[in-house]
Amino acid sequence: MDNDTFNLNMRKFLKQVGVTSQREIELAVGRALAEGRLKGNETISARIVLTVDAIDLTHEVKADIALE
Repeated sequence: MDNDTFNLNMRKFLKQVGVTSQREIELAVGRALAEGRLKGNETISARIVLTVDAIDLTHEVKADIALE
C-alpha cells in the first residue's frame, strides 16, 4: 500500500462527503423553512453513517445543528 496515495484519496473522499452533505442539508433546511416545517430557531439532530463493506466498517456520527 502506498500511504501517500491512500491519504490523498481518503482526503478527496472526505472532502466530497463534506461538501455534498452540507449542500444537501442547506437545501433541505431551506425547503423546510419555506414549507413552514421549521421556524428557523430550532436545533436539528443529524446523523451520518459511514460504511466500508470491504473492511467491515460501520461508523456513525451524531450531532445537533443549531439554526440560530
